[in-house]
Amino acid sequence: MSVKADLREGAEGIAASMQAIGIDVGQYRLSLYSVASTVVVAVLLYVGVKLSMRAIKWLLRRNTSIDDTQRILTEKLIAIALFVFAMLFGIDLLGIDLTALAVFSGAAGLAIGFGLQKTVGNLIAGIILLMDRSIKPGDVIVVGDGSSMGGSAALNGMPNVGRVAKIGVRAVSVVTRDGKKHLIPNELLMTQPVENWSYSSRDVRVRMRVPVAYDCDLRAAQAIMVETAKANPRILTDPEPVVWITAFGERSVEHELRYWISDPEAGLGNIQGEVFLGIWDRFKEAGIRIPYPRTDVRVLADEAPDAPA
Repeated sequence: MSVKADLREGAEGIAASMQAIGIDVGQYRLSLYSVASTVVVAVLLYVGVKLSMRAIKWLLRRNTSIDDTQRILTEKLIAIALFVFAMLFGIDLLGIDLTALAVFSGAAGLAIGFGLQKTVGNLIAGIILLMDRSIKPGDVIVVGDGSSMGGSAALNGMPNVGRVAKIGVRAVSVVTRDGKKHLIPNELLMTQPVENWSYSSRDVRVRMRVPVAYDCDLRAAQAIMVETAKANPRILTDPEPVVWITAFGERSVEHELRYWISDPEAGLGNIQGEVFLGIWDRFKEAGIRIPYPRTDVRVLADEAPDAPA
């Protein structure tokens, strides 16, 4: 018992010494003991919340009955609840009297409200996105006119698209086809038009304009286009590729080749380039020409008039 008594007396002596070191602020005293107690409690609560979240994430990942979107939403809601609980528990443990802060609560609340307006808006927007499941990790999207992802609405006729990598508390992480990662605020996805290529199905139809000269066999050209598309492993066979005549142009008969792919996140420009090159090679073998703009200029040499006398 003497050892325990000695330890207790030593701890009380240290606490008293730390309590003696401090400053008085009005009716309250800010001592080294209170600061140290606050730091210790904050660290313990932080570690406790972190360990709890790790355990919860491990349990949710083992549960195969929920998808990734539901898992992320559950994690975020539990994290918010744990944070609020830890903060209130820490205040109660330290014995902080919140009524003393009532005088400043109105002004502080107003200032914090204005300062965190966007942050809270993004947080609520992120929760709504996860709840209605309109955008999920892995979806391929176009936001607004494409400028949110570092580009204009279209580049060479192809929209600037990206794959959703993560839905965070503040922003959605989107990886574009050139490998750049963009953080788009959650609130922007609620207020801007979003084109989700993966909302109901991952299949996307691709259109390609192919001109053919008037003096060529159009049916043979159409057959080559379809066969070239079918030969590409990324292009789906159901539904099959089709080709249509869309217009009789000034120099060519305009065709549109349409086909479907199931992996738009792998890129559209590369698949179009492969199909165009395949059509070019097959057209050369079959003697089918792709016309190009050409202007013929003829100079008529008239006889010079007789010089006046």
